[in-house]
Amino acid sequence: MRPARIIIDTDPGQDDAVAILLALASPEEVEVLGITAVAGNVPLALTARNARMVCELAGKTDVPVLAGCDAPLSRPLVTAEHVHGKTGLDGIELPAPQMPLAEGHAVDFIVETLRREPAGSITLVTIGPLTNIATAFRQAPDIIPRVARIVMMGGAYFEVGNITPAAEFNIYVDPEAAAEVFAAGVPLVVMPLDVTHKALTTRPRVEAFRALGTRVGTAVAAWTDFFERFDKEKYGSEGAPLHDPCTIAWLIRPELFTGREINVEIETEGSFTLGMTVADWWRVSGRAPNALFIGDVDAEGFFALLTERLARL
Repeated sequence: MRPARIIIDTDPGQDDAVAILLALASPEEVEVLGITAVAGNVPLALTARNARMVCELAGKTDVPVLAGCDAPLSRPLVTAEHVHGKTGLDGIELPAPQMPLAEGHAVDFIVETLRREPAGSITLVTIGPLTNIATAFRQAPDIIPRVARIVMMGGAYFEVGNITPAAEFNIYVDPEAAAEVFAAGVPLVVMPLDVTHKALTTRPRVEAFRALGTRVGTAVAAWTDFFERFDKEKYGSEGAPLHDPCTIAWLIRPELFTGREINVEIETEGSFTLGMTVADWWRVSGRAPNALFIGDVDAEGFFALLTERLARL
């Protein structure tokens, strides 16, 4: 079976970095055509830098990395240094990237790739705010029916919010972009907090990364050690959720996940609910489904896959 051909749109972020590593370690199932950076967890200059650092850590410097939008469509940028540290990849010091950014703008790369490749052959994996994707759809609506699917980390329903009481960070940063993407008609697979909060690190799982004895294993363990402290304090949980790698894991082993086809709308006007994913889990609205909204994961299988693949790098 041919691997899924993907563009990863990202704002690294430790868990974004792990998702990128998982994709780069899985060429049988996933072919990474490019990585497009967006402002989110930290400003664009850092997310574009971090994406290249991760590629170099993996030894995959032939993957083009492009810088995209540096602010949401119509709002000031909200960042998350309180979670990810001032660089976005705090926890271990990595060398400054030697590979240059690819020429051009990330949005143009997305548009040109979707126009060039056969319709239905490209999957967008979005693990940050959706600004780049919405901008591409605005500039070139002809590409919308050419997208095979979007597999995204974003939103929440039962787990409510992590940046406000009602909203998950990626959606909250640019709710207008999210609303446009959810309304575009592209097949969506959504990894909300409801599932990512079940993909929790534990001490044995982190030590399994460290026991790989490689630069990648050491880095992933150090990143996890760093951002665990925030989630443990916030949620009282044993470890931290590895949000973004769930997207790549679904592409590799979809049988690890379960969910349902439902309607999801994005709140863009609420005083207290801005950025909320209004997920019709119980199908009471009468609105047509527009997303496969994932609700559960085999956590043991997920971490076994992640550890096995990281060992390849």
